[in-house]
Amino acid sequence: MAVEEEGLRVFQSVKIKIGEAKNIPPYPGPNKMRDCYCTVNLDQEEVFRTKIVEKSLCPFYGEDFYCEIPRSFRHLSFYVFDREVFRRGSSIGKVAVKKEDLQKYHGKDTWFQLQPVSADSEVQGKVHLELRLSEVITDSGVINHKLATRVLECQGLPIVNGQCDPYAAVSLLGPSRSEAKKTKVKRKTNNPQFEEVFYFEVTRPLSYTKRQFDVEEEDVDKLALRVDLWNASNLKFGDEFLGGVRVPLRVLGQAGVHDAWYFLQPRENGGKSVKVDELGSLRLNIVYTEDHVFPSEHYTPLRDLLLHSANVEPVSASTAHTLGEVCREKQEAAIPLVRLFLHYGKIVPFISAIAHAEVNRTQDPNTIFRGNSLTSKCIDETMKLAGMHYLQVTLKPIIDEICTEHKSCEIDPVKLKESENLETNRENLRQYVDRIFNVITTSGVRCPTVMCDIFFSLRESAATRFQVDQDVRYTAVSSFIFLRFFAPAILSPNLFHLRPHHPDPATSRTLTLISKTIQTLGSLAKSKSANFKESYMAAFYDYFNEQKYADAVKNFLDLISTSGKWDQKSIETPIMLKEGFMIKRAQGRNRFGMKNFKKRWFRLTNHEFTYHKTKGEGALCSIPIENILAVERLEEESFKMKNMFQVIQPERALYIQANNCVEARDWIDILTKVSQCNRKRLSTYHPSAYLNGHWLCCKLSADAAPGCTPCTGGLPANIQLDVDGDRETERIYSLFSTYMTKLIKMQEACGSKSVYDGPEQEEYSSFVIDDPQETYKTLKLIVSAVQTLEQQHTKYKRDKFKKTKIGSQEHPIGDKSFQCYIRQQSESSTYSI
Repeated sequence: MAVEEEGLRVFQSVKIKIGEAKNIPPYPGPNKMRDCYCTVNLDQEEVFRTKIVEKSLCPFYGEDFYCEIPRSFRHLSFYVFDREVFRRGSSIGKVAVKKEDLQKYHGKDTWFQLQPVSADSEVQGKVHLELRLSEVITDSGVINHKLATRVLECQGLPIVNGQCDPYAAVSLLGPSRSEAKKTKVKRKTNNPQFEEVFYFEVTRPLSYTKRQFDVEEEDVDKLALRVDLWNASNLKFGDEFLGGVRVPLRVLGQAGVHDAWYFLQPRENGGKSVKVDELGSLRLNIVYTEDHVFPSEHYTPLRDLLLHSANVEPVSASTAHTLGEVCREKQEAAIPLVRLFLHYGKIVPFISAIAHAEVNRTQDPNTIFRGNSLTSKCIDETMKLAGMHYLQVTLKPIIDEICTEHKSCEIDPVKLKESENLETNRENLRQYVDRIFNVITTSGVRCPTVMCDIFFSLRESAATRFQVDQDVRYTAVSSFIFLRFFAPAILSPNLFHLRPHHPDPATSRTLTLISKTIQTLGSLAKSKSANFKESYMAAFYDYFNEQKYADAVKNFLDLISTSGKWDQKSIETPIMLKEGFMIKRAQGRNRFGMKNFKKRWFRLTNHEFTYHKTKGEGALCSIPIENILAVERLEEESFKMKNMFQVIQPERALYIQANNCVEARDWIDILTKVSQCNRKRLSTYHPSAYLNGHWLCCKLSADAAPGCTPCTGGLPANIQLDVDGDRETERIYSLFSTYMTKLIKMQEACGSKSVYDGPEQEEYSSFVIDDPQETYKTLKLIVSAVQTLEQQHTKYKRDKFKKTKIGSQEHPIGDKSFQCYIRQQSESSTYSI
């Protein structure tokens, strides 16, 4: 969710990896072990909770959390709790990182010492105060000074034990402390409106008989006002402290008036005295991002350069490829690039171009796509985004079953428990592997189109480059779909949103063994057992050492690497996708009657859609896949028959009735999937039949009339992304800005290569530069676009600083901003004079 700031949108997001805790203090009982979990909090609001790790003082979590932050916050906090006997959590310690300090830990694995959790330090919210110093003349003519303190309101107070009944206590601090004056209690609100005024006598003559303050007028600056917020509690332990603020009276200045918002602060020395290392520590990796996104027109030059990347020759001279060259990690570049290209429908040509270039640089077919290159990272990221639904429908049911059944699958004799049987465990594991292998290899028709098109491109590039190696067209695809997609999802289902948390150790071990086997089955290596270092895994793999597994993998890879642009002859054997009896009626009959409906055996391959009189007989009709222009439901009113759909061809439509609604949906899905990349696919269709000289839906009489209803388009498995193109371009700008020195060095490398044809200088050897002149031109354009955006950001920061009023509701005074407030007030009063 973005915050609008004068035409500019501000996005906050945080990505956290909660690693592990260590040296948690033992439970003060005979068991000593604890059942610990960790929470992530924005201030005191919990936004995420890990699983509970039982019976451990060094719990490992290994959980990732990402969220868009929809509001302002002061602290990102992490609490470690112990689940006690009554299933309630008691806090062990916390880590609180101030928002302004988050960049110190950006992307670094850091051990944080746990700090004690006490009510005095758990503060949040802000308070609005108005102070006014005025002269009062007594009956005897003596001038005294009184301070009028108005407590207007608070916002965002913490909720304690499910309630917040706040009141404020106001006191004047000086040579001796005044008695605190209290507001009324405001029930059931953490945004109380007080609107109460309290008066304090500040200066009196020294001869005054009832002496409370002996303060001369010039000493007023030494006084301070204290405002504490409390939660009125009915418990015997007393009221809970919510936060406080100390306001030195020197803020009144010459005007004698002060109106400002303050952040509430912890009570001084409020925390318990605990040694730093007594509570243990927590390992975290925090990536906090704040994107300031300008109106779209500001990004046009950089965006156009990026989207043109696939058309640049050579592609290594393109803007997108250059980003991958200058970033420290290829993943940094891949994430925004993939999202941007997906948003604008350019991901397939871009990945095809960089993959083709990488294949041409590869010397050994056995190492194809094995490195962490920009190509492999971009494909990984595309699969994560486009393939999430595909994983859900393919793997989630069986993964859920494995995680809930808790069947023993340990096949390492060394790790076997006394109560377990090795053969039983092997059989449990074999059944799981078989089931997962089958759901994967029969899921090809659900593979998202964008992934199929990318795999087709990889297959073609690899087969062209290594024509002697017959298997390279398979390994080029399997290295992604098995090695980088299915195997990691099985191994860590929580990272792919298949499970809410990291599995328990026993289940995690089962998933590891399954993942290893599936990865090896998908690799199509010549010697499978040699792939395993462990002898027990090699022995287990003998179960799967049959040709039917290799054939199933090849059929699956053939199917997912086909495209509307493929040469059908490049796949020697048609792959059967679906078959079964249905009832058909062809369009174009002169007379309508039941004789027009015939029961036929339908058969769909990746080449053609056919129907036959019975199973095994020759085809009565064959429709090439490229002739399928659309597949849509047919309204029941057409023939007064349910579960009908239409396969639309250039000359006519074939009307078909399935046996039930599920079967109709399955046929529509699979026919749509195989024909989705056809170049002549329709954008509109007629939802009803053409009967008695007109279309029943729109009543047009011409049988060739264009459709009257938009086609429904893709499958659920096709990518549906909510991507903000401008935000992704802003992130890419930020990366280029961060690595500007490397851009300059790359320019130098281009100059060096252009004039010097000898051995490459070591400092430039890390860059891939195939064409120095083209690359230099691109670099010059990138630098120009980045500098233009840099100027825009500088202007925005300068203007924002000028407009920022410290002490306003948007920018309350905090522990670090008080001096800035004093300086700002001094400058404004000087200017007004």
